[in-house]
Amino acid sequence: MHKIPVTVISGFLGAGKTTLVRHLLQNNQGRRIAVLVNEFGEVGIDGDLLRSCQVCDNEESPDSNIVELTNGCLCCTVQEEFYPIMQELLKRRDKIDCLLIETSGLALPKPLIQAFRWPAIRNSATVDGVVTVVDCHALAQGNLVGDLDALLAQRQADPNLEHETPIEELFEDQLACADMVLLTKTDLVDAATLNKIKTWLQQELQPGVKVVTSSQGEIDPNLLLGFNAAVEDNLDSRHAHHDHEAEHEHDDDINSVEITLDRAFEPEILTEQLKQLVQQQEIYRVKGFVNVPEKSMRLVLQGVGNRFDTFYDRPWTQDEARQTRLVLIGRNLDRNLVEKAILN
Repeated sequence: MHKIPVTVISGFLGAGKTTLVRHLLQNNQGRRIAVLVNEFGEVGIDGDLLRSCQVCDNEESPDSNIVELTNGCLCCTVQEEFYPIMQELLKRRDKIDCLLIETSGLALPKPLIQAFRWPAIRNSATVDGVVTVVDCHALAQGNLVGDLDALLAQRQADPNLEHETPIEELFEDQLACADMVLLTKTDLVDAATLNKIKTWLQQELQPGVKVVTSSQGEIDPNLLLGFNAAVEDNLDSRHAHHDHEAEHEHDDDINSVEITLDRAFEPEILTEQLKQLVQQQEIYRVKGFVNVPEKSMRLVLQGVGNRFDTFYDRPWTQDEARQTRLVLIGRNLDRNLVEKAILN
């Protein structure tokens, strides 16, 4: 039986990984695609969004091709959760043409890929390619890696610079493992800035790795699937910060806070409250569902920095509670303070 080709979707918080996966599902071109979602936080926001696209139904269960990991990063739970889940998926590989793994924004790619060297997985699945999703607008604003000109000048002056923050190192590791970089939200920057960022990214990548632009995750699936890279076999050539560490450690101060409220919010008011909260606390990512007064549909809310986006994805069902559910990811977040700020 054939090996399942696995595409790893890596990238920073809010870069647009889930939007990309949804687009691939909705434009699968006849492929039977299984999805493994690595959710950071207790509320499965991304998995719920993926299920709502309603293209994964089969004779077993509407949810059977979507798997969520809720116990932190894939690179941290690879033995506890990833291995047994992969074993279950591999039992059904005659019904799966390819597997997408959407990592969390805080996951290192290499430990996940190394798991495909395990004999129990190696004979049945292969990492077809790694696609790293990068938020062009965020880079232009300096939200992830600081000012591009200053950072470039600093690295040119000291190629052995040891002062990157863990998040910067993570970003570089995600680039180092990439077979392709998908640059998203390019419609939010001008042509000169876009060219500047593409040039900078190209200098950070392995030779031959291409930077492709996309808006709203819309891209030909044939560009992202079918690399035939067998990444697990050439992983040593993809040099990363943590190559010589027996185990990696995330920034222990980074945590997620889940807020579930039995009340409705006006989107403009809630968004403004969240923007004020972002100014007061170090919050990297906000995502969730909002109950809007007198609206029959559920509102999806996603935020990175001061930029918030909302859209209605589907009607509330009769058997679900109309709750407002948010997950915030940041540094040293206190749930009580966050909830108080939202309810203020």
